[in-house]
Amino acid sequence: MDAEITLMVDGSSRTLTVDTRTTLLDALRDRLGVTSPKKGCDHGQCGSCTVLLDGRRAVTCLTFAVAQDGAQITTANGLAGHDGLHAVQQAFLDQDALQCGYCTPGQVCSAVGMLDEVKAGHPSHVTEDLDADPDLDDAEIRERMSGNLCRCAAYGNVVAAIRQVVQS
Repeated sequence: MDAEITLMVDGSSRTLTVDTRTTLLDALRDRLGVTSPKKGCDHGQCGSCTVLLDGRRAVTCLTFAVAQDGAQITTANGLAGHDGLHAVQQAFLDQDALQCGYCTPGQVCSAVGMLDEVKAGHPSHVTEDLDADPDLDDAEIRERMSGNLCRCAAYGNVVAAIRQVVQS
C-alpha cells in the first residue's frame, strides 16, 4: 500500500509517495537523494543514520517514513547556516574527529541532539546526581554518544570535539 507524505528536510518541504513499509532512511536516500544519513547496520545499532527528527535525535533505519508525515528532519547537511558551519561541525574539523567519515554525519547529528538534551536537563545512565544539571565530563559524553559507532575508533577526538563546543 502506498501513501503520500510530506517531510520538511533541511528546511525544504518535500512531498513523495512511499510504500508504507519504507524506512525514513530509504525515503531520504533513495527517494529524495539526501545522502547525509548513511546506511550502516540497518538495525538501529550503529547510529550512522542518525538525524534530528522534530528536534530529537533518531535513527532513521528503524523509523517508517509514513509515520513521519509532516515531520521536520535535519540532517548533518542542514545544520550549517548562512554564516558557516554549525559549532559541532566546526569542532569535529578542529579536533580531527573523523577518519573515513562514514559515521560522521550521524555522529554530528547525535552530538547536536545530545547537547540539546543536556540543556533540557535530561540525565543519562551515568549521571550521578539526578537533581543537578548534568555535568558533561568525558564519561557522560561517552555514555550519551554510545549509540554511535565508529569503525575507525575516533572516539577520543569525538569526545574532544564535544568538549570544545561545551567549553566555548
